[in-house]
Amino acid sequence: MAKKRVCLVVAYDGTNYHGWQVQNNAVTIESELNRCLSELLGENIEVIGASRTDAGVHALGNVAVFDTEARMPAEKISYALNQRLPEDIRIQNSGEVAADWHPRHCRSRKTYEYRIYRGQFPMPVKRLYAHFTYHQLDVEAMRRAAVYLEGEHDFRSFCQTGAQVESTVRTIYEVAVEEQGSDLVIRVCGNGFLYNMVRIIAGTLMEVGQGKRTPESMQAVLAATDRTAAGPTAPANGLMLIKYEFLENSLDSEKTL
Repeated sequence: MAKKRVCLVVAYDGTNYHGWQVQNNAVTIESELNRCLSELLGENIEVIGASRTDAGVHALGNVAVFDTEARMPAEKISYALNQRLPEDIRIQNSGEVAADWHPRHCRSRKTYEYRIYRGQFPMPVKRLYAHFTYHQLDVEAMRRAAVYLEGEHDFRSFCQTGAQVESTVRTIYEVAVEEQGSDLVIRVCGNGFLYNMVRIIAGTLMEVGQGKRTPESMQAVLAATDRTAAGPTAPANGLMLIKYEFLENSLDSEKTL
């Protein structure tokens, strides 16, 4: 029987998982997808993910593909798979794509949001989805700093030390800092991201907001191409992958959100 390639748009609460990628002796989003798909389709399934989110990071629309010989129509797999998955992982869409289509080998735009809850004390219902701070943040200074990150740059300063990548050059289309009531949201859209890049951007912008560094210092941070020049890596719970926009024919995660 001929194989077909199926694309999944996957939403998840990453709180209880050790990130996306399969790990020995740890439960991950990928391992749960593999387990449930293999049980559902009666064959060994290993998905290929578009973004390998870290432990504790959430997603509204990560993307994964897999090959199968199953007769089940691709668009029906989402319904059947959601009956087997844990309730903190849900498929938002499924469909067939070209046999050679790969989510990491085509042009795309990825959007992440980092959420900060500002208050005198932590808010329990926000603890899993926003980073709490009691510090006063200068939002306008953070916005001025964010502008320096837009465009094509070498983001080595914003990459966790030891990451194995061919190039640390990325293009950032937008870095927006928005107030949503007591929450402050840092939205970053780009063609790709390095390991911990958005969390390091968030940590550095928070230092600007606290007056620990000037907005203009972002130029020197970029020029240094040195992780020690940037701020701390912000905690994972505030980060969410919002959407993928593929610039080539594919199942677009944005369509389901």
